[in-house]
Amino acid sequence: MHLDPELAAALPELPDLHIHDLAGARVRMGELAASAALPSAGEVSVVDQAVPGADGVPVAVRVCRPPEPAGPLPALLLLHGGGFVMGGLEMTTAQAVGLCTELPAVVVAVGYRLAPEHPYPAALQDAEAALRWVASEAEGVDTARIGVYGMSAGGGLAAALTLLMRDRGGPQVCFQLLDAPEVDDRLDTPSARTFDDTPLWNRADAVLSWQHYLSGCEGPVPAYAAPARADDLSDLPPAYVSVYENDPLRDEGLAYAASLLRAGVSVELHLFPGTFHRSAVVAGAAVSRRQSAETLGVLRRALHPAG
Repeated sequence: MHLDPELAAALPELPDLHIHDLAGARVRMGELAASAALPSAGEVSVVDQAVPGADGVPVAVRVCRPPEPAGPLPALLLLHGGGFVMGGLEMTTAQAVGLCTELPAVVVAVGYRLAPEHPYPAALQDAEAALRWVASEAEGVDTARIGVYGMSAGGGLAAALTLLMRDRGGPQVCFQLLDAPEVDDRLDTPSARTFDDTPLWNRADAVLSWQHYLSGCEGPVPAYAAPARADDLSDLPPAYVSVYENDPLRDEGLAYAASLLRAGVSVELHLFPGTFHRSAVVAGAAVSRRQSAETLGVLRRALHPAG
């Protein structure tokens, strides 16, 4: 690996999130989320609620609203990572509050159901339910400016959600930000074959992740589960795709961005050098700060195009 020196120095302090021991990884993921520094919420309203989901199953969302906006605000649906098998609302709280304040926007984090207890399509159904709630029920939202932002497995869900909404006629999504998206179950790219001993996420994790998530699938894997399998990526919202140099998911993210471009979708792509999957948890590293600043700028331009 070609690691950024600041990230390399932080390796001994990183938690073991490899999912061969899923129960243990879930505990450690929860501890990591609990230790995250929460920015001052100030007057931001943070409210947990349940929205109607598929088959009567409620979906937990955490809604962050800026204080007293002058008019309708854009909304951002936030989908956490965790390989479809771990993570939750706590994982994105600090980020949601920060984005709510700095964009500004109504930020809705989704506590979607996890595999293997709830395999595909449960997580996607929950993301769809949350998006439909934001578009129809959330107060103070400009429905022409709803974006989706997903990290890792959440990036795969965000990509799948835009496909689903295109095919079902809405609600409209104006922008998709895909951070190290997990979109291809075939794991046959050079990076997927090469990175079998990388921090936080490696090939073995990716294999287990897809086995758990697709355990309910019969027959061919649908594109709504693995968007890289989609035959048609046209008429999707503009995208920003970020990938990490030393990441099994790197090449599928690059390939998905290229496929979007070939389908006529506007795409911005950034590979962050010296990084590994979710190395942004080393928040003090210069490359992590640069990524965070760029993400904020990208979302501002997408959700406040006249700003």
